[in-house]
Amino acid sequence: MSPFFVLSIIGIYFLVLILISQLTSKGATTETFFTANRQSPWYLVAFGMIGASLSGVTFISVPGNVGKTGFAYFQVVLGYVLGYWAIIGILMPLYYRLHVVSIYSYLEQRFSFWSHKTGAFFFMVSRTIGSSLRLYLSATVLQLFLFDAWHIPFFVTAATTIVLIWVYTFRGGIKTIVWTDTFQTTFLVSAVVVAVWQIADRLGFSFGEMVDAIRSSGYAKVFHFEDVNSPLYFWKQFLGGAFIALTMTGMDQEIMQKNLTCRTLKEAQKNMFWLSKTIVVVNLLFLTLGALLYIYSTRHQLPLPASSDELLPRLALHEFNLTVGIFFVLGITASSYASADSALAGLTTSFCIDFLNFKNKPEKQKQREKFVVHLGFSVLFLIIILIFKEINNRAVIDAVLTMAAYTYGPLLGLFSFGLFTRRNVRDKLVPVVCLLSPAISYAISLHAPRWFNGYVVGLEILPVNGFITFAGLWLLSLGLPKKEKAIPA
Repeated sequence: MSPFFVLSIIGIYFLVLILISQLTSKGATTETFFTANRQSPWYLVAFGMIGASLSGVTFISVPGNVGKTGFAYFQVVLGYVLGYWAIIGILMPLYYRLHVVSIYSYLEQRFSFWSHKTGAFFFMVSRTIGSSLRLYLSATVLQLFLFDAWHIPFFVTAATTIVLIWVYTFRGGIKTIVWTDTFQTTFLVSAVVVAVWQIADRLGFSFGEMVDAIRSSGYAKVFHFEDVNSPLYFWKQFLGGAFIALTMTGMDQEIMQKNLTCRTLKEAQKNMFWLSKTIVVVNLLFLTLGALLYIYSTRHQLPLPASSDELLPRLALHEFNLTVGIFFVLGITASSYASADSALAGLTTSFCIDFLNFKNKPEKQKQREKFVVHLGFSVLFLIIILIFKEINNRAVIDAVLTMAAYTYGPLLGLFSFGLFTRRNVRDKLVPVVCLLSPAISYAISLHAPRWFNGYVVGLEILPVNGFITFAGLWLLSLGLPKKEKAIPA
């Protein structure tokens, strides 16, 4: 595909997003931006959250990684389901009962000032860097395979896309995003379905033959119970997935903000229940796509790229027909920006509510401050993307991707301690505990092979981090009177 054609596709795509923004943001107030006036249809939220829960990293890396680990990632996906059900039963009733806008307000009600600020801080650090990284990887793919041909500088590519995200989110906020995510998820899911269908057709497979070919290829192995030291060991992957979903969805302002726009608790729970089902199907499609990419490459004796992340874009844009190429561009765009726009709204909401104390301010002042904060995070996204570009070190990028386990661990510990104990804490020392626990967790992960006979720490570092935070908070509670009544969950 020519760069002009790709630019036209992306241009039309963003024009539709801006049109949706105009229709959904009429008469928008700060309440609309933060909560969508709690009037979102649950089925729109459920469908749109598929795109927000995935990202450009998922779109590219999950199919590419099949060549290394087969369908082992599906163990993590099954863990997601357990995590989502914990959110339905424990966290959602709490948030709806307290009528929170920012979920970290719970920490102030349960503990006090510093616990509240610490929880919000860890969310903002993780989401700002994580979302910037996802945008960087997606922009890099488009730059490498498309825009370099026109000698368009990377800075222009990155800056333009962030400006476009800001344009369609700055007025309507979460109300607009509920609708734009539905639009973007449609293209994300369609891109995977079309790619699977077209590749299977190129290989001459019926559905049954496709299943048999994947099964016999060796890529279809899901469960790994053989070696407890392996990062692919089932219980590491499954429990890690459960805690990832519990923290990165249930304790994440970006994702939970959408759930809290539903009219009632029952609708929000229904939304999360159906998300837990559809996310399994969508991830199975990604894995199927990955297996077909490798089968196709082997059959046609195509050289595999040095980086598995390049496999899908290279074949979609240069090997398959125009339909696959178009849907790939739409899919990578949708997966990247459905995640990024939600993050931008969630970060703006958290900063305004958790740090600027919006509750009793006049509406004009809220609008002005919200505008500045939203713009500020957009600029911060761009700065971080450009820093990643300058570093250009894959090892650094991979390290940042694992950061979530360390930044969400303290949130897991804080929320768990608040929900499952009646103890108070020495609030001023909470930030110290939450900074020390990731450092201790990292030391455990680094030295585990030497300390525990070759044991390699995987996704289970997240609950370990949460447990260390919980233990630290317990020590801070010694000698203090218990709360007369814990906030009900």
